[in-house]
Amino acid sequence: MTAYLLERAWVGGAVRDDVLVEVVDGRFASVEVGGHGGTPLPGLTIPGLANAHSHAFHRALRGRTQRGQGTFWTWREQMYAVAARLDPDSYLRLATAAYREMLAAGYTSVGEFHYLHHRPDGTPYAPAGAMGDALRQAAADAGIRIALLDTCYLSSGFGAPPEGVQVRYSDGTADAWAARAAAGPAAVHSVRAVPRDQLAVFRAVLEQGRPLHVHLSEQPAENEACLAAYGVTPTRLLHDEGLLGPGTTVVHATHLTDDDVALLGATRTHVCLTPTTERDLADGIGPGRRLHEAGCRLSIGSDSQAVVDPFEELRALELDERLATRRRGHWTAAELLDVGTAHDVLGFDDVGAIAVGHRADLVTIDTTTPRTAGTGADEHTAVYAASAADVTSVLVDGRPVDLDREAIGRDLDRTIREVLR
Repeated sequence: MTAYLLERAWVGGAVRDDVLVEVVDGRFASVEVGGHGGTPLPGLTIPGLANAHSHAFHRALRGRTQRGQGTFWTWREQMYAVAARLDPDSYLRLATAAYREMLAAGYTSVGEFHYLHHRPDGTPYAPAGAMGDALRQAAADAGIRIALLDTCYLSSGFGAPPEGVQVRYSDGTADAWAARAAAGPAAVHSVRAVPRDQLAVFRAVLEQGRPLHVHLSEQPAENEACLAAYGVTPTRLLHDEGLLGPGTTVVHATHLTDDDVALLGATRTHVCLTPTTERDLADGIGPGRRLHEAGCRLSIGSDSQAVVDPFEELRALELDERLATRRRGHWTAAELLDVGTAHDVLGFDDVGAIAVGHRADLVTIDTTTPRTAGTGADEHTAVYAASAADVTSVLVDGRPVDLDREAIGRDLDRTIREVLR
């Protein structure tokens, strides 16, 4: 048993002083407000945060794809160039470094949206899951909890065959994907990358209680092409195929019709928003508050790794809404912390709260830095003042994480140089 005395902590929907937590076998065995003793954790402590949507290899693009002008589609060509370079060994090194950065930022779980399955020419590795195994090993080595979202990707767009580096993404058919991916969390890359006649396979994923994730309406061009191919929006297509519901998380959901919002809400579909990626790629501002009010459970993700900072993602939900509406006060800080701790969308139902029985994930923020000093040391400090650099302690399943940021930076620099060389 290990005990920690949290100077201030987010417990039961409020910030409380002197919270003593006892951890046994990686879980909270007791939580006592006004306690004494234990190892002190000065500052503001919140539950571990969930990164519900990550492409780890995109970390190699930061500071490079931002040069010059372009769109999502020109960025995608640069991303493809990196995707073509990786093998299991280099992916292990890159993902380990990226996951260590996530941990140091306060993410304790990651949903890895994984589609780099095969060799660059499309032939399988031996074993066939070598790239996924590299990601699992990277997470284990870094110390982060992972939901490997094995992703089906079959088409360059609405039935057209894969092109270029996309051949390493494809299993040929959804049945072949299912045979290789077996059990576990799953993903449909998008309705443009998995033809409609292949989607039935994924109803079995939901029937088995496995999380299903899918990119949705990230670009207007995707919506237009879907309407041309099938006569419906991507949201309506997923609904008609029986793939919306509380077991499904749609990612981005940026360009939605009123009917799309109503369908997602009525089916209680989860929505993962990635605001720092949307702004980096000039994708647009999604209707986050409308989706929440319609009935959707929201989460956040680092996606392209242009920024790895959960606090920046959370406050962007509010600040982007302000830009879009020219009004303030769309979200409370408490609501945004709930969004940030949505580990359940990854299948981890016992993470995300400082409560007896939950996994002991803790993130402590220094409340005396130039960014956080004088901000109240409460939930508003976490959401509207703190940055990843203010995180002083991270525990995952009760285990302290090494937050040597200098070492993490050196490792990232060396690894990315090797990948791009």
